Amino acid sequence: MSRRALKKYLTGLKKPELEEQMVDLYDRFPAVKQYYDFVFNPREDKWVQEAKVKISNEYFPLKRKKARARRSVAQKYIKQFLKLGMAPYLIADVMLFNLEVAQSFSQKRNVPDAFYKSMLNSFKQLIHHVAFYELLPDFKDRIIKVYNATLEQKWEYSEGFTRALDIID
Repeated sequence: MSRRALKKYLTGLKKPELEEQMVDLYDRFPAVKQYYDFVFNPREDKWVQEAKVKISNEYFPLKRKKARARRSVAQKYIKQFLKLGMAPYLIADVMLFNLEVAQSFSQKRNVPDAFYKSMLNSFKQLIHHVAFYELLPDFKDRIIKVYNATLEQKWEYSEGFTRALDIID
């Protein structure tokens, strides 16, 4: 169905029918429920804290013995926050937190090359986000700290991190 056809259909509905459909969508689809929960009660700080706990649990689990160290967990939250239209500052904070926790994790363990490559992608995404929303003054110190840690820990793809950092210079 095209957007135009949807609009035509919705204008043809009476108010009670439209309300009934909205409630049905809210009940059936978690994404719709999540969207309206966010719109009417944003509590962005709570969402960010929840994301940070889940991300840190990926690298330093409380209930499991072995860490999973999946970048996809952080990416899921970041994508969700972008979709909901959360404040760019908070999204950048989560992005940086993911990198900082990953660096703490890699200090104590041997990690595969794929780990470094995925963290490079996260770093690039962070740099683009910070540059696009002009958040560099707020995050410059933390970004430099992450970059320096990649050099100190001799991370793979260090030239990629350098090139990514050159974007904001």
